[in-house]
Amino acid sequence: MSTNIDIATSIKQYLGLHREEMILFLKDLVTLETPSKVMASQQGIFDVLLDKLEAMDYKTIHIPGKATGGYLFARPKKRNKKLPLQLLIGHCDTVWPLETLKDMPFLEENGKIKGPGVYDMKAGLTQIIFAIQAIQSLQLPLNITPIILINSDEEIGSRESTAIITRLAKISKRAFVLEPPLGLGGKLKTARKGLGRFTIRAKGKAAHAGLDPTKGINAIVELSHQIQKLYAMNDFDKGITVNVGMIEGGVSANVVAPESTAVIDVRVFKDADGDYITKKIKALKPYLKDIELQVEGGMGRPPMEKTPRNQQLWEVAKRQGDALGLQLEEATAGGGSDGNTTSQYTATLDGLGTPGDGAHAPHEYIKENQLVERTALLSLLLITDS
Repeated sequence: MSTNIDIATSIKQYLGLHREEMILFLKDLVTLETPSKVMASQQGIFDVLLDKLEAMDYKTIHIPGKATGGYLFARPKKRNKKLPLQLLIGHCDTVWPLETLKDMPFLEENGKIKGPGVYDMKAGLTQIIFAIQAIQSLQLPLNITPIILINSDEEIGSRESTAIITRLAKISKRAFVLEPPLGLGGKLKTARKGLGRFTIRAKGKAAHAGLDPTKGINAIVELSHQIQKLYAMNDFDKGITVNVGMIEGGVSANVVAPESTAVIDVRVFKDADGDYITKKIKALKPYLKDIELQVEGGMGRPPMEKTPRNQQLWEVAKRQGDALGLQLEEATAGGGSDGNTTSQYTATLDGLGTPGDGAHAPHEYIKENQLVERTALLSLLLITDS
């Protein structure tokens, strides 16, 4: 009987022989620019992914979105309906606008593969395809059926795709999220902060700043007091962060500002902290007399906590990493992903993409020699029953 190390070696050898094919496929994905807010830009990459999955005997469907490119769902055409499901999640949208390739071309140099979206997260999409291809070609047994969800709105909050992600997570035994790992060492993400977004709007009264300043009520001054209250809510020991990231207000320097607005980013490690900070923000009261204060928003993505089932899945990954000679480490990420959603309903492991650096930055890249390694890790995870 083959040992786990023997299987790991076979998978890695197979992927090594197909390394150039993997890089060419990755190049195809990266050179199809796919900004989140340009709906039409998503069709090309969905066509490429659909064709590849259909060739691997997967039934695929592309559901267009109302304001985004929608999502692609795929499952094996032939499957044993008695077997449990495992969900593979990736996103094809990027933060980069069209024509970014002119200044940030796809490049292979000095052991790096560069390009817009290569790290976040078109390398992860490549891994999904070639992990399944390796399993099929090597005729490895699959006792948990892989199903695939690729959305085009993750970078803008997955507002249109969260409903389908939730539905699939509820019927899946586990979920693997192909977001980039954390740091150059490629740590897997076993926890993520939850995210909230709030808008505070102060409404005062306009007046001439020179002729009648006492007849006005300055909304900017009101907002300055509220900002101090908000910053007092930070609790870094608990991982609660409250950041006023945008402010605007007033109409002219010589007018007492009648209105002012602030946009606040909130991040928490625990659901309970999200509830707590939401209540505190919504309980804010005006500081100045006769000011109207409006507070809108709430927690958008719940935290991905280190639940027992998530930690059990991490232990499985660590063992499979050992079989490949990888010394994997776990980490907590400050940003959110669709793993925050799946974790509410099923065991979730995030950050299974290829190590690199520069997500959302001009130097974005992956480590070329680790594309095969991390695809092999995903393959082993997919064929593991536990």
